[in-house]
Amino acid sequence: MKRRLLAVLLTAGLVLSMTACGGKSEESASGSASEDASAEDTGGGEADAGGNDAAEDAGGADAKDISIAVNLKTLNSEYWGNVKAGCDKAAEELGIEVTVNGPDAESEIAQQVTQIGDQLAQDVDAIIVAPCDTDAVSGALESASGEIPVFFIDQDVDFPGKTSFVGTSNVDAAKKGGQYIGEKIGKDAKVVIIYGQEGESTSNARTQGYKEGLAEFGIEPIAEMSGNNVSDTAKAAMEDLLTRFNNEIDAVLCMNDDTAIGALSACQDAGVAEDITIIGFDGNQSAVELVAAGDLEATIAQQPTEMGYIATMNAYKAINGETVEKEVPVETIFITKDNAAEYVK
Repeated sequence: MKRRLLAVLLTAGLVLSMTACGGKSEESASGSASEDASAEDTGGGEADAGGNDAAEDAGGADAKDISIAVNLKTLNSEYWGNVKAGCDKAAEELGIEVTVNGPDAESEIAQQVTQIGDQLAQDVDAIIVAPCDTDAVSGALESASGEIPVFFIDQDVDFPGKTSFVGTSNVDAAKKGGQYIGEKIGKDAKVVIIYGQEGESTSNARTQGYKEGLAEFGIEPIAEMSGNNVSDTAKAAMEDLLTRFNNEIDAVLCMNDDTAIGALSACQDAGVAEDITIIGFDGNQSAVELVAAGDLEATIAQQPTEMGYIATMNAYKAINGETVEKEVPVETIFITKDNAAEYVK
């Protein structure tokens, strides 16, 4: 039942689309796949929103002939490894072929564009993408629009041929972090934000959410710096911020857990870690263990395994002609020392 796609994929257009970095779309999903989201949900198999009866109910296609391509922002991080684990779990349950790929780093936009073109040329039945750059990915997926189901995961894209988005509202989730700082420290808190790549949609959304949460308590960040989504760069950014503000920073709100770990390392080296509240984002096991130990204050867990599982299940349903929701929100979990041990377990 596979649809045949053109093997030649607008190569010049793909390169041009990669350079069109303006006008990134904001995350549109809000709400919850389950209002009672808990640590047990991270395994992915129990989700209401995904359609876990797809293997039994979907008709028309022989599972062994179905191929789904997945392209994530990178595979070189714990978070994206967990997304891949969810995709692989669904593939095993359904008995289908799911190929997961991703660039070497989230900043490698051109590499992701090339990979998507290569995956589409393999005559896949559906594709799931976590875009490094929304404009570049839209160009890369142009030939798939209206031909096969196109899913976005973790970060939404304003793409005409989109079948569905599976993920969290980064604005709403990050807002919890800003509110937590307001409640813990108060309106006089000196807060810095270490965001991700310059102009990247997820980073922009999380920064917005942090600011909205802080604003409820009359707090404005005293500085914002890019950590480029990785620990080493985030550590350097934090070192610079500590120098600029003479170690008088009360809290750090971070783009992701790798950023938070880098910021923590800088604070530890400066001997001020116990005086600074650091909040991460993603709920990686490494970060949650640091929260349990009292080194990090909190992390906001996105349930990446759940997202990968749901997206793959819904792609299978769409291939078989079933209707799937245009947006499938996955709830976040705010993890502190109080619930970190249970979350890890």
